[in-house]
Amino acid sequence: MSQERAVATSAVPLEELSSWPEDLCRRELPTVLPRLVSMYQHSDSWTEHIQILKITVELFLPHMNHLTLEQTFFSQVLPKTVKLFDDMMCELTSQAKELSSQNLEIQSTLRNILQTMVQVLGALTGCVQHVCATQEPVVLENIQSLPSSVLHVIRSTFVHCKNSESVYSGRVHLISDLLQALFKEAYSLQKQLMELLDAVDAAPAGGGDGGAGNMVVVIHSLLDICSVISSMDHAFHANTWKFIIKQSLKHQSVVKSQLKHRDIIASLCEDTLCSFQACLQLAEQVAPAGAQDNADYRLFQKTLKLCRFFANSLLHYTKEFLPFLSDSCCVLHQLYLQIHSQCPPSLYAAGLSRALQEEIAASFLVALDALVTQLLAFRPFAHVVLDSQLELPCELQFPQCLLLVAVMDRLPAQPGHVQALWCTASRRSGAASRASLLGAVFCSLAQCSGELSLPVRVPGAEGEGQAEVAVTLYQHVCVHLCAFIASCHPSLFPELDAALLDAVLSASMVASLLAMDAWCFLARYGTAELCAHHVAVAARLIKSCPGECHQLTHLSVLLRRLFFFMTPAHQVQFIQEFSPKEAENLPLWQHISFQAFPVELREQAAREVAGAGAAQGRGWLAGSRTAAELASLDAALSAVLAVCSSAGDALEDGQRTELAAAGSQLWASLHAGLVSDQPSVQQTLSLLFPLLGFFIQSLDPQLISQVVAVQAALLRAGPPDHVRLAVLDFASSLGNLFVSPALQDSMLPALSSVFALLLADRSWLLEQHALEAFTRFAEGTNHEQIVPQCLTSEEMKNKVVSFLEKTGLISETAAARVERVKQEKGVFWRSSVQVTLEAAERSSLQPCAKRARCEPHLEDEYRSALQAVAGALQALGSLLCRASAPDWLPREMQLLQEKMGELRRHGLSGDT
Repeated sequence: MSQERAVATSAVPLEELSSWPEDLCRRELPTVLPRLVSMYQHSDSWTEHIQILKITVELFLPHMNHLTLEQTFFSQVLPKTVKLFDDMMCELTSQAKELSSQNLEIQSTLRNILQTMVQVLGALTGCVQHVCATQEPVVLENIQSLPSSVLHVIRSTFVHCKNSESVYSGRVHLISDLLQALFKEAYSLQKQLMELLDAVDAAPAGGGDGGAGNMVVVIHSLLDICSVISSMDHAFHANTWKFIIKQSLKHQSVVKSQLKHRDIIASLCEDTLCSFQACLQLAEQVAPAGAQDNADYRLFQKTLKLCRFFANSLLHYTKEFLPFLSDSCCVLHQLYLQIHSQCPPSLYAAGLSRALQEEIAASFLVALDALVTQLLAFRPFAHVVLDSQLELPCELQFPQCLLLVAVMDRLPAQPGHVQALWCTASRRSGAASRASLLGAVFCSLAQCSGELSLPVRVPGAEGEGQAEVAVTLYQHVCVHLCAFIASCHPSLFPELDAALLDAVLSASMVASLLAMDAWCFLARYGTAELCAHHVAVAARLIKSCPGECHQLTHLSVLLRRLFFFMTPAHQVQFIQEFSPKEAENLPLWQHISFQAFPVELREQAAREVAGAGAAQGRGWLAGSRTAAELASLDAALSAVLAVCSSAGDALEDGQRTELAAAGSQLWASLHAGLVSDQPSVQQTLSLLFPLLGFFIQSLDPQLISQVVAVQAALLRAGPPDHVRLAVLDFASSLGNLFVSPALQDSMLPALSSVFALLLADRSWLLEQHALEAFTRFAEGTNHEQIVPQCLTSEEMKNKVVSFLEKTGLISETAAARVERVKQEKGVFWRSSVQVTLEAAERSSLQPCAKRARCEPHLEDEYRSALQAVAGALQALGSLLCRASAPDWLPREMQLLQEKMGELRRHGLSGDT
């Protein structure tokens, strides 16, 4: 009887099945369901597919056992449903280009396909609703085909709706009603699916990881959907993210090792940044007046709320899954930099009102600050931020500096191992090179050339009873750096010393200046003994410098500044340890300001240095006076100049007379054999000119006239800049000098020539100094007739007039100035990148072979032989002065010249 009944049931047509009552469907389920599933799997008609699916879902699904749904229905039907939907989507896309208002056949075809797809979504909605209505707990493993199939269809639908304008070639209005229905059905289906998934249990039945794997698939599928709907529906997008975060945390124990954390963090960061950029665009449109009643302002607040949601979600997810985020630190770092690069006071920020800036900072940026605090103890994040190979574009260099300062502010409250993590450089072989935090701060500030020159102002610290005051970026970094030094743990002192010294010795003037300021703070904050120790270290480093270099310049400035913080007792010790009476210490004393000494000690030190300098000059005059010995003379002159500039009043009259006489004698010895292309002689002259200018009132007028004439000739030969500056120094001192009538005809034309040549210089720095020096001279001189003679062209006259009247300055708006600074910064950045690439290219090439080092005794023999040759040539020159040359001499000289050429080609080229 049952067999007959089954046969009878199998013959019932689909139209009749659709009218069966509920009781009959329940009774006939075991026999009808296999038939329907078989028909569904083997049917080729879309219409029949939909008809079978609707009958099964609406009439028979409510009577199925939820524990066997996966085996009996979902796994049998849903894969075919997904394929059916994909086929319809493919057919829809392939024919969409033909859509037009005239082609009614294509319109009808496309509309039929869309209606069928809406019905498919409706059937899937029925599946989800049935599981949701189940009163008993549902395990995800028992319905695993449902979420994956539904999410695939939903994503495909959203992608099609998003791309509809391009898919339908701008004729989307012809089927817009069905597209809206399709979107709404998918929207509703996803909401119900998320409600279902929120209620199901992901724990696997009977052990295993099936449930965890299914939930991971769900989370990753929703992540893909987020990337599609981000620009379609902000509220729906946020709710989808909320569900992803919630389920990730809810099932954290079973999914944490399987989730694609990097993809989740990257997508969350991307959506955070996009929503923030949208918020900034709205903020620019908000009217400054009546903003609270403005529709744009309300939309801005709504978008800002979305930004805050994303930031909090990122913060929450990062906190819970931090151990798994090693490869996400770069994305988090970039997010911080990109957001702050678009916030005032960045050069690349949008123009926002102060009120909106504060609103964004209080509502959104605080979450990013909390994220930094959360990541402080995470070693991979420290490696990313402090990466010594980090090369950031112009717009991200300023935010990097702010980030480093933010880290520096938070470190004192962290445990010792966290402080050591950030403050200790890592240069181990096989590991990524990592700078220390302090080293990174110095390097980062040096890259902010545009922000420093504008200057950009950042919010400063609030004092008691005082309002917040904006300070320059340099002040901001310097204050926070000094605060960090004051709270620095003693175990980090070696790293602090190394970082300060490295920065002082660096080629960057900004980094060196910041390190000096911090060092001076340390000298005042620390003990007097520590200050004295640092002064002694700087002094020894200066003595060890091999010659003129930027390291020597920076160290000399540091020494001069630190000297002011020494106690008199320690200054006495310094004089004893580095006595100026010893010739080897004279180079050191040129870098000390004698104003740092108390009066009595200043007089003593000035007398000793001046006496030693005068003795050194007399020694050179009494010796062979060779160019090789000029270095020691230069050191003595530099030290004497330091005394004259900072403690000239401490010298006794006798010493002043002695120094003036020594300067005159040195001039008499040097100027007669002046060779303009000899750098050593030019260096000595650049020191002698300002020394002679200091004693100008006591010099012989004839000597002064001689100096001016030589300077005019020297300038016409094109000397280096330091010589030009020295000439300027001397020329400006002539303003109070009265030139006797006997010397006026020779001296005044030469002096006017000196000023004319200097004022015509094309270097902006020398031009500025020349204008200042000429102004001092013109204001003090009694020989007014020389002033117009110095101005040899209308251009030069206009330049001087503009300088005196403070006119001719280029005026630019604030916006133009910012744009100019950005362009300059871009030029600097591209130049630095080019230099880096060229250096890398050079380092990859095979190095040239080096010449073998000569043994010491061979080097002495070379010098001896060369001196003998020079002596013989000098003797030959003396003979030629006394008598005419014999006939054979030219031929012998030619042979000698050929021999010299042969030696140069073979011996000096490295060949043996």
